[in-house]
Amino acid sequence: MKTVRFHRDLYPGAVLDEALRVYEPFATIERSEEPSHWVVRLKADKEAREGRIAGELANYALGLTVQKRSQKHTGKG
Repeated sequence: MKTVRFHRDLYPGAVLDEALRVYEPFATIERSEEPSHWVVRLKADKEAREGRIAGELANYALGLTVQKRSQKHTGKG
């Protein structure tokens, strides 16, 4: 099982939820909360696949975060 932590000051929960929905078909995903982080645990059929999905999920969540913040600052969303 692979664990990825997302700092709550950087990643809004709604953005993380959106990213998780995209990757749910590829792994079993559990999200929990800590005071400062969202914690995502994922399980896939192979360990190497878990690592790849975790990396892709993290990149996707980061991209969504940047996009949402950009839209907020430009008034386009």
